[in-house]
Amino acid sequence: MKILIIGGSGGIGAALLEQFIVSDIKATLYATYRSTQPQIQHDNLVWFKADIASDSDVKKLSESITNLDILINAAGGLSLASKTPEKSVKEFDTEFFQHNLNANTIPTLLLGKYFSSHLKAKHTTYFVSLSARIGSIEDNKIGGWISYRCSKAALNMAIKTISIEWKFRQPNCCVIAFHPGTTDTALSKPFQKNVPPHKLFTATYVAQCLLELLDKLTSNDTGKFYSFDGKAIPW
Repeated sequence: MKILIIGGSGGIGAALLEQFIVSDIKATLYATYRSTQPQIQHDNLVWFKADIASDSDVKKLSESITNLDILINAAGGLSLASKTPEKSVKEFDTEFFQHNLNANTIPTLLLGKYFSSHLKAKHTTYFVSLSARIGSIEDNKIGGWISYRCSKAALNMAIKTISIEWKFRQPNCCVIAFHPGTTDTALSKPFQKNVPPHKLFTATYVAQCLLELLDKLTSNDTGKFYSFDGKAIPW
């Protein structure tokens, strides 16, 4: 088995790598980082430095890896040191909006562009991107956080569209979006103040939830948006 974790330097990405390493699964693991290579080391783990919002970097990455069984995009972004999610449309900023698209939407499209042939097989393969419930249009009841919401909604549309195309081109690939819930990582740290303790999850717990979900899914489940609890979320 061959597994690629995009964003292996992040909280959830690192937790996924650790879960695969300690599991009974015999796998070759590939993972990406943006600037500093993480300390996680294993004989079956290969690290790649890549900007996954860069067409040329993702193309180069695809040329360095052959076939895959699982590809998980665990990378994403929410805020900048100088800019936090908007509370009102009056705070909308084009540069911040583009930052969100680069962090949350474009990588999945580039991965779909360059890794489609890697996931063709006679057995079930998986193409997964971490999304967020906040990207669900139907579930949006309180507004706010426009750039982040829009980037995740666009990601969800990308996942749905890719799943439809691949259902015909590579019918054994299960393409899904995954909502991890509020996870105790650097990304959510500035926004954890009002989160009840029982709703703030460890990265290890989220990684376990995702792997348990993948154990249950087949290519018949492609094109869906799942929560950490295994339940489907409306687009």
